[in-house]
Amino acid sequence: MGVFVVQVVGGQEDRAAALIAKIAQGAVEDCFVPMREVTHRKSGQWRRTLEKLFPSYVFVQTGTPEQVREALGRVPAFTRMLTSAGDTCLPLTADEVAWINAITNVDTHVMEMSEGVIEGDRVMVIRGPLKGCEARITRIDRHKRLAWVDMNMFGRHKAIRVGLEIVSKK
Repeated sequence: MGVFVVQVVGGQEDRAAALIAKIAQGAVEDCFVPMREVTHRKSGQWRRTLEKLFPSYVFVQTGTPEQVREALGRVPAFTRMLTSAGDTCLPLTADEVAWINAITNVDTHVMEMSEGVIEGDRVMVIRGPLKGCEARITRIDRHKRLAWVDMNMFGRHKAIRVGLEIVSKK
């Protein structure tokens, strides 16, 4: 059983995930779009919203990737499973799956907001999925309540935006 990544048209992730799950229902154990919780300021109020953690990608958990890949041809939208140079379906590595499972809620696939404090020039996360991952944080925007986290995903180095609220600075 592995987790495979399907590239889809941006903005169509939820629709594509539903279509993949329906068309390849016998081969797919789980089909999901990982989300992140962030805050936005609207009319002077901070509101929590959900955004795509990896825009344009759908994650498919299956034991038969070739069967899912064949079913993607029947999906009435652009879908393409990420493959190697030899056209072999590439699952996420164990480290990538472990990292995604550690930062997101396993049931909802949502990465919740983290809270942290700044002591001198160090960031310390006190609550949330980034706790213990402070070394991966490369940049913080305190005004927008965002942090950029370095990671290896899909066989390349990426910096992803996640929600981080700094509650105090010492």
